Amino acid sequence: MEKSKLWQKDIDVDTKVENFTVGKDRELDMVLAPFDVLGSIAHASMLAEINLLTEAEKEALIKELRNIYKDIRAGNFQIEEHVEDIHSQVELLLTKRLGDIGKKIHSGRSRNDQVLVDLKLWLRHELWNLAQNTQTFFKQLIQLSEQYKNTLLPGYTHLQVAMPSSFGLWFGAYAESLVDDMIVMQSAFKVANKNPLGSAAGYGSSFPLNRTLTTQLLGFDTLNFNVVYAQMGRGKTELVAANALATLAATLGKMAMDSCLYMSQNFGFIAFPDHLTTGSSIMPHKKNPDVFELIRGRCNQLMGLPTQILMITQNLPSGYHRDFQQIKEVIVPAFHVLNECLEMLSLMFDNIKVNSDILEDEKYKYLFSVEEVNKLVLSGIPFREAYRQVGIQIEQGAFNYSKEVQHSHEGSLGNLCNEQIEQLMNKTLDEFNYSQVDQATKALLNEQ
Repeated sequence: MEKSKLWQKDIDVDTKVENFTVGKDRELDMVLAPFDVLGSIAHASMLAEINLLTEAEKEALIKELRNIYKDIRAGNFQIEEHVEDIHSQVELLLTKRLGDIGKKIHSGRSRNDQVLVDLKLWLRHELWNLAQNTQTFFKQLIQLSEQYKNTLLPGYTHLQVAMPSSFGLWFGAYAESLVDDMIVMQSAFKVANKNPLGSAAGYGSSFPLNRTLTTQLLGFDTLNFNVVYAQMGRGKTELVAANALATLAATLGKMAMDSCLYMSQNFGFIAFPDHLTTGSSIMPHKKNPDVFELIRGRCNQLMGLPTQILMITQNLPSGYHRDFQQIKEVIVPAFHVLNECLEMLSLMFDNIKVNSDILEDEKYKYLFSVEEVNKLVLSGIPFREAYRQVGIQIEQGAFNYSKEVQHSHEGSLGNLCNEQIEQLMNKTLDEFNYSQVDQATKALLNEQ
């Protein structure tokens, strides 16, 4: 069989060892494939700049790499069964098509920094895609907040009826939570947006590599300067990204839990069309919130993602270790799961039916006890005395109240501050500066 492993010499590896060590790399590396090609285009350009490739060799390599990229995008690319990973497959294709020129592409780099740059390019792409999907859901929540800003519902503490809230507050609260989630996502993007290429096996190279050039060509903000730290970034970058995913998942999972409660007959705050709920095999009246329950469950799993990565990496010394391969198995599918949760939440809330008469039920009358206390305080009665008077009225069954709620301070029922929240979200998104990445990618592919 033709040798297709970058490290192989003249000794065949036991089939069981090969299958065990390759694991799921062929499958998972397909998501890294376009990014591996981009890294190779930048690397080839740099090798020519330091005279390790002639201009003709560089042009031949880049032409074939662009062809491979087009095949990947068209779905006409695969990692062959006897090939170990994406790096080996690309180099094998280059060597088949260009002969010895293809064998020159690996000068000055290792699979270690290849997978590092692939993962960083992929992570920043996935984080930006997730950020855009999050923004779409954010806009939907802001719109719903404005639409239902005057529709009251009970607020709870300790799951006990507490004070008046509104659907405007409820939707708006989760919108603002997404702003903070976006800040964490942006931080993860900034960690991913540093170039490790040129760290080779983790200790640099005797070639005069121009790492600043590859940084510019790949649209990175800056370098991982120290080559040992660049290798230490394997696992750490994924962990930071996993924390961003877990933070967003916490917001979505909590909203899904609220929705499960609010749909139940005991609450009856919201409802959804029959085609978006599921039934029971024996109870014909049931409309189950399966979508929200699955979102809750999947988000709970995602919140455990940072711990999974920590358990793989935390006791490893500096340098590369094959344990890192396991991280791909948990981080790659996580983005799909979270994007799908966003999509399904958006679908459900596109079809939400809000109960506008919730507070007509007398059991919610004590929601207004604080409002009555505050009215007494505004008339000049000390707060503690006003509290005592209303408390006595409640105990004696003589409590009278008005459903008119006058809240005007920032972020309250009558002043949601949605415009300010939108400004915060837009500012955070602008700071990703993804246009730099787009421009660099188009230049590498000659698509400008």
